[in-house]
Amino acid sequence: MSAGGPRAEHASSGWSLADAERYLLGLELFGMRFGLDRMRRLMTALGHPERRFHSIHVVGTNGKSSTVTMIAAILRLHGLRVGVYLSPHLVSFNERIRIGETDLEPDAFAAAVRRAARAADLVDRSLGPDDRVTQFEALTAAAYSELAERGVEVAVIEAGLGGRYDATNVIPSEVQVLTSVGLEHTRWLGPTIADIAREKLDVVQAGAKLVVGARLHPDADAVARRVSAERGADVIHAGIDPGVPVGARGTFQRRNFALARAAAEAYLGRLDEPAVAAAAAEVRVPGRLQEIASDPLTLVDGAHNPDGVEALVESLKEIIEPGQRTVAVVSILDDKDAAGMLRTLLALADALILTSSHNPRALPPPTLQSLAAQLGGPPSELVREPHAALRRARELAGPTGVVLATGSIYLVADLLAPPGRSGASIL
Repeated sequence: MSAGGPRAEHASSGWSLADAERYLLGLELFGMRFGLDRMRRLMTALGHPERRFHSIHVVGTNGKSSTVTMIAAILRLHGLRVGVYLSPHLVSFNERIRIGETDLEPDAFAAAVRRAARAADLVDRSLGPDDRVTQFEALTAAAYSELAERGVEVAVIEAGLGGRYDATNVIPSEVQVLTSVGLEHTRWLGPTIADIAREKLDVVQAGAKLVVGARLHPDADAVARRVSAERGADVIHAGIDPGVPVGARGTFQRRNFALARAAAEAYLGRLDEPAVAAAAAEVRVPGRLQEIASDPLTLVDGAHNPDGVEALVESLKEIIEPGQRTVAVVSILDDKDAAGMLRTLLALADALILTSSHNPRALPPPTLQSLAAQLGGPPSELVREPHAALRRARELAGPTGVVLATGSIYLVADLLAPPGRSGASIL
């Protein structure tokens, strides 16, 4: 690497997954930078891979990864060659790009990142001294390049934080999907639901189809109708009932599948019911009400805002039996509404284990403990290391209880990662 940062001087040699991840992690130093100019230059340098496949673009506050995964499953079982781009990953960066049913192979991911790194080097040379390609832009460029190389017919793309200036928003998508809108990332997206909805819905293309989720906030729904009218796009409101049994746990996953079904139908025009039923039965979403152990039942869920926790608790009422002891392992980032999340979670928990994650923005466990006490929470303990916290929670729950680890995708990632390796990317 050069003194100026993680360049791609060595891209002429073969890269391993470790090389690719080292390059991407190096880009974290430069943070987030919104705007599409760098991304458009990357696409030009790579020969415009984003134009070589059809696409469905998924934006929203909660439920994006689940909805993307479900749309892809439905399309795949209709005989299409489908690609997926997800954000963030849990354990390894290559989880973000999927072809068919599987994560991208490590060598293929490394080659895709190497192509993006070469393009980023060219783009960086054309930018001002204080501007450069970001990690998310490099990842997105690598994804679009590989999806095109693999000849996918349609890709289902998950946006990052927003929409308007999100790096993913260079695709000419035929269908756009809005899962939900909540008050999150207000520093970048605006202070109100309507402001955030406007930012996310800038992905709507002229003459396209916009599919919106059930229970959408009225202010967001009004923005969806207005933006669609301005751009000549059709608005499709998904229902709550998916029409078929859904294998993934949780009432929120049934709503997500109903949205995915509506999005797939908007793209295909007509659905084959046996294919839809097969997709519903098979699809699972890592890190979303995922069972990682039994006796006691141990679940992890990446809910990280009040709406997400509310949906989680609603679903847990179907899983936890009356009187069944429940212990929650919790870590929350410092930019989240920790009080709003804990207020909902505390009503469910008989005991709390407050912990941390590898993310430097994780609130100190004593801060969480103090906040939980102010909210009238149950007995709590501090165990800073996530795996040790989970072990202690399982002891407290006993073999017939339930353990839930939640509050941050980074906590879930740490618990799913192999020992000695942290999970999800900081950005």
